[in-house]
Amino acid sequence: MVRQKQLEKPQRSCLGCRLTRDRDALIRFVLSPQGELVPDIEAKLPGRGAYTCISEPCLKAALKQRQFSRAFKQEVVTAAPDEMAGQVVGIMQRRILGYIGLANRAGQVISGGSLVSDAIRGGSKPGLILVATDVSESIGEKIELLAGVNRIVCFRIMKKEDFGAILGKAPRSAVAIRVGGFVAQLAHEIERYRNFLGEVRSL
Repeated sequence: MVRQKQLEKPQRSCLGCRLTRDRDALIRFVLSPQGELVPDIEAKLPGRGAYTCISEPCLKAALKQRQFSRAFKQEVVTAAPDEMAGQVVGIMQRRILGYIGLANRAGQVISGGSLVSDAIRGGSKPGLILVATDVSESIGEKIELLAGVNRIVCFRIMKKEDFGAILGKAPRSAVAIRVGGFVAQLAHEIERYRNFLGEVRSL
């Protein structure tokens, strides 16, 4: 019985849809000293937390229904629903790009459409492929097809300039992450980001 309790994950209710989920499957929010609502994506900030699903509609519903004021039992200063959702998206994007930057500094990144395609065809295949959302359809579909044939997880995410900026290079149409610890963490962050946006595209 003790072991079973240890294995059980803490659960919280979403303020938007009211469903109860594992705490790790939700987004945590806290209050600043000024009483402003702050997204705590890493769930590390001090203070009492309130939660929503990793879902833009759930967050907006909680805001429109003033559920955060009820949860914190005080008047909560919040941005407009669209603005708060934008803050969450921005934080998630920065986290994803930050992991790409860490992987790059560790020598675990291959970038550029041609080099990524060559890596997929090679003997030591990458563990994760990221294709820019603004890449030409011909290039994007070619890389996605190669990734699919070789059973490599592939996502359409970010823009070419985002990849280039974090890598310190010109815009890049695609990025490959070598097999290793960064793959699992990046895939986790990307899934949370895509869940929030309601995206379902994945290869």
